[in-house]
Amino acid sequence: MASIDLDKVLDKAWADKSLPEILQAPVSALKGVSDRDGELLDQAFGVKTVADLAGLKYARWAQALAALDTTAK
Repeated sequence: MASIDLDKVLDKAWADKSLPEILQAPVSALKGVSDRDGELLDQAFGVKTVADLAGLKYARWAQALAALDTTAK
């Protein structure tokens, strides 16, 4: 079972929310992602929510390529 420290990945306002609420939150709920970053993700890729970002095929492709990299340390 996967786990994650929500305090490390979410802005404080979202750390106590349920997973369904977090997934429907704007991407700016993620620590380090500004409202402007969210606007740009929406303009470029139609990403509005954390769930949209998780499902973004380009991000998934990049993760798959990184996982194949046997030279990474």
